Formats: sequence, C-alpha cells, structure tokens
Amino acid sequence: MAEENINRIDIKSLYPDELKEFIKEIGEKPFRAAQIFEWLHQRRVAFYKDMTNLPAALREKLSERYPITFLKKADCLISKKDGTRKYLFELEDGNVIESVFMKYHHGNSVCISSQVGCAQGCRFCASTIGGKLRNLKASEMLEQIYRIQEDTGERVSNIVVMGTGEPFDNYEQLVRFIRLITNEKGMNISVRNITVSTCGIVPKMYDFADEKLAVTLAVSLHASNDETRKKLMPIANKYTIAEVIEAAKNYYNVTGRRVTFEYALAAGENDSDQDASRLALLLKGFPCHVNLIPVNPVDERDFKPTHHEETVKFQNKLEKNRINVTIRREMGSDINGACGQLRKSYIDRK
Repeated sequence: MAEENINRIDIKSLYPDELKEFIKEIGEKPFRAAQIFEWLHQRRVAFYKDMTNLPAALREKLSERYPITFLKKADCLISKKDGTRKYLFELEDGNVIESVFMKYHHGNSVCISSQVGCAQGCRFCASTIGGKLRNLKASEMLEQIYRIQEDTGERVSNIVVMGTGEPFDNYEQLVRFIRLITNEKGMNISVRNITVSTCGIVPKMYDFADEKLAVTLAVSLHASNDETRKKLMPIANKYTIAEVIEAAKNYYNVTGRRVTFEYALAAGENDSDQDASRLALLLKGFPCHVNLIPVNPVDERDFKPTHHEETVKFQNKLEKNRINVTIRREMGSDINGACGQLRKSYIDRK
C-alpha cells in the first residue's frame, strides 16, 4: 500500500489479509489484525475505545487517523401488519439509504441497498427518481445489517441485495461485501442465504458466475418480449431478453444455483395471457424460479398493480407449463415498503 493511500483506508472494508498488511505498515504487530477484525465483524463495535484487548496507544492512533464506518439511524417505520421494519440510515456524507428487516418462518431477512440512488431508470421504481449519487462501500453495506441486528436484538440469517441501486454497477464492493459477510471470523452467513438482484447487466452476470460465490441470483425480467421490456427498463436497449436468459443459464451451469426471475406485474402492460405464454416458452426446460410481484404504485409513475385474480391466472398459466412460480408475499405494505419510497419522502421533507 502506498503511504498516500493509507490515510484513506476504510478499515471495515478490508479482508483479513489486507488488514494484516495494513497493521504491519503502520508499525504494529500483525496479530493485532485478527483482534481488530473480530471486533469489527463478529462483535460489530462502532468505536475503537470498545476494543478492550488493544493497547490504549493503538486505539488512539487508529481513532485519530482511520475512523470506523458507522451508519446513524435516521428513521424507522414498523409495520403493524407483520412487524416488518423499514430503516433509513444516514451516511457520513449526509446522504440517506434504505434497508428493510423482515421476519419469516425460516428466519430473519434484511434487504440492503448497494448505492445511493440508482442510474438504471426502471420506470416503475421509486429508487431511480433523482438518479444515482454514488456507490456504497462494502463497509456501508455491512453496516446496514450490523445496525439492524443491534437495533432488533435478533439474528439476521438471510440477506437480499435488492434495495436501492443496481448491485452490478457497484461490482467490486458487492463482491467484497459478500466475502466479508460470509467470512467465518465475521458474521459467517452462508452464501446460500444470500440473494443478489440485477436488472440484467449481461457481462457482469458472467463475471459473477466466475466468482463461484454460489449465492442466489435474481434477475429482473419484467417482460416477455424485448419491445415491452424496453418500455419498462432502459437496460433492455443494451441487452436482449435472449442474452439475459443465456447469461442466467450460464450462471446455473457454473454454480449449480437456480436463478430467480423477478416479474413485476403492471396492469395492461405485461400481464396478459399472451405475456404468460411467451414467458413460459422463454423459460421452458430451464430449472429456474419465477417470482411474480404486484408492482408498487408510485406517485410519479402511472403504473397500477395487476389485480390478484389476474395475478393468480398468470401464475396458473406458468405452472401448467411446468414453470416453478410463486407470488411474492407483500411485506410492510402499510409503511411504504417499496424500494425508494421512504428515502424519497425524507428528502422531500428536507
């Protein structure tokens, strides 16, 4: 590490071997790195003063030069229906991001953001309003989970990178986050309990397969042909549905992990019998899963969710064609649970 870069080190984003090298470079004994890593990622302390087995001089030196990334809770809405908690966290630069804590029978799940805002411009999503401001650091992604677990007092067992932002637009920090959250000396979350969502950036889908992380990949499809998809998602002007599905099949072949296709149903846009038939044909013979999502109404957009009866008909059509499909259970519907809504209302108030 060059000396000029040391002062900009984000200590919470370092892998154990990088942390060890960093500690050596600042003139400390290498074994201190393992102690610091444990404090940061297993005990999840926010301040060096709490790292009680470190010498006071080292704690003071680290505190002065290498502040620990820490998120402040700006708001938290709690659903009276199902206990879902929607968090708004303030970053060190004053920006805010959203995270969601959801309770399921199989364990507690947290949906985290990967960017401040989003550049993808999907027409039915509130996250894209205002565009992308910046990427999140791996530490800022970790912190969403660490602070939620501290706030709830409950263990998080499942992670979904499906909040604000396109994870593959922040590829290096995403991969770093996954490797840190699954580290056995940290939270030790199983890779099988992590889902990463993408709007379908095809080259990164191939790169991600080569990482061999074997997390679940969720691909936002939202249409059964390219013409409709282009109306809903600007990324469709770059990559065709055929290319996206081919990349998804490659991910399955390399990792052995079944891919989920997200399909947000918008009334009159992509929910016809013909749409269901075309989608079934596209996915025929591919061991994947389709997640049907009633689109969330957003004031600035004119999309309306498909009625439940029509959603069930769409589901039945796919099932008759031997496609594995579920309708996503709505969580936190009474607290503006959709991506971007709490953040936008907070910014509007400000």
